[in-house]
Amino acid sequence: MDGIFSFIVSNANYAHFIVFALLMLAGFNIPISEDLMIIVSAVIASTLLPENTYLLFLGVFLGAYISDWTAYWIGRKLFHRPFFAKAISTKRLEKIQSFYKRYGMLTLLIGRFIPFGVRNGLFMTAGMGKMNFKKFLLFDGIACLISNTVLFTLTFQLGKNYQLLLPYLKKFNIVLFSVFVVTIITFFCYKRIINKQKVVREKSKDF
Repeated sequence: MDGIFSFIVSNANYAHFIVFALLMLAGFNIPISEDLMIIVSAVIASTLLPENTYLLFLGVFLGAYISDWTAYWIGRKLFHRPFFAKAISTKRLEKIQSFYKRYGMLTLLIGRFIPFGVRNGLFMTAGMGKMNFKKFLLFDGIACLISNTVLFTLTFQLGKNYQLLLPYLKKFNIVLFSVFVVTIITFFCYKRIINKQKVVREKSKDF
């Protein structure tokens, strides 16, 4: 990854095209870090080519978003083939499938914030389960936009101190994911309490 980082920086004028292409490869389960692509793009935008900031973010966002479609269709059409079937463990797929059964589309929103190879497994599982593609585009698009914007903006603001961010990348993802999960859990707890109160009121009316 250090070599990729250096290559992109040394070809900064074409970074948005390079990052887009690399993220497209990531859709085929080639181990390319989406988070690193976001960081290097934001660093270039902040320190080398501020006039290309929007192009760089667009390259990151579209690359990440469209590569998710690739993973989805691999799961839907090609997963039974040996090359793709070996790309993710059966145990992980079964776990993700159980999340889909239990939480539905919410799994897609939460999972978009989980790095470390979970994302593609999530998208492939959505395809395997033949999730409605339009719904997939909507929910994944929202999550992708939020996660990419947060990390890109944070790195852009740090600017020349980007090297300080790299050792804390995993921690940042965990914190971001934790905040997101806590928000979702709070919402569901609140909703459950409201529903219980509603049931109690309806029962009291019957008496």
